[in-house]
Amino acid sequence: MEFHAVPAKGFDRGAPLSLVSAALTTVLSLPTCLGVLRRTRPEVVIGFGGYVSLPLGLAAAMAGIPLVLHEQNAVPGMTNKLLSRWARTVCVTYATSVDRLAHPSRAFVTGNPVRSAVARADRAAGRKVLKLRKADLVLLVFGGSRGARHLNTAMLSLYKRLKDIPKLRIIHVAGPAEIESVSESLKALAPEADGFWRALGYIEAMGDALAAADLVVCRAGATTLAELAALGRPSVLVPYPYATDDHQALNATALVAAGAASTIPDVELDTQAFGDEIVRLLTDSKTRADMAASAHALARPMAAHAVAEAAIEAAVERRRILGVPAKDAL
Repeated sequence: MEFHAVPAKGFDRGAPLSLVSAALTTVLSLPTCLGVLRRTRPEVVIGFGGYVSLPLGLAAAMAGIPLVLHEQNAVPGMTNKLLSRWARTVCVTYATSVDRLAHPSRAFVTGNPVRSAVARADRAAGRKVLKLRKADLVLLVFGGSRGARHLNTAMLSLYKRLKDIPKLRIIHVAGPAEIESVSESLKALAPEADGFWRALGYIEAMGDALAAADLVVCRAGATTLAELAALGRPSVLVPYPYATDDHQALNATALVAAGAASTIPDVELDTQAFGDEIVRLLTDSKTRADMAASAHALARPMAAHAVAEAAIEAAVERRRILGVPAKDAL
């Protein structure tokens, strides 16, 4: 896939002056983006949010090229809210985000695309990859690609309590920056490795890990929730407390309301409630099965196709309006 780099910069909400430099960088990137559009001659531009997509989205609007957006979170980010003024279509994961856009009538719910490697993951194959037995009760814990220190330490505090649950095996993806400290803590808790609690810095085959799990404890990022739904996994969600507009907590609402997940605020990780909820679900297979079915009912396996169709429709409409072949449209 051809790649074109353009200058882009975000800003720190805690440092308002950083907005000035971010805005200046975006303005200076516009000529570069316009040049890329002239050279590549696209029929449609798709943006997925984030400050990186802002200059290209603005350039597409200036060049008269149809703009299609996808918003994965319950609360649209600043870039997508701004670009929705010019977007032909905005594909959203959650219906709650529609009214927050500039033109709600142009938005429709597609769900969040899930990687095919995750969607195709299989429970038996996942357990084979992770060297887990068929009879194991598997708890998967992860805090995102970089880990989550508070979640890691809260889980470790439950070691003795979880050790008593029969056949339990824990796959703990601690994050590259946290794996050393988590591993040291586990050695202190169990000097002789017994295979009960396995700590990993990162896991490439997340689909295998999710498919192999009987219960998942994790943050509530939009992609993670889409993957949980795609594979029908019950979960205990701990929304990241510093997410912009608390969007992770709002992301989790749909799963909780459907009975597919329970949620524990980050501030309650060190309370009895966190451990109680995990133990309750690990020892109640019926509730886990009900949650799994509810999660799978929320899946939107055609999300990627729906976004692609929106882009194709935008391109076809542009051709119709211009009345010229696509190669001459610019």
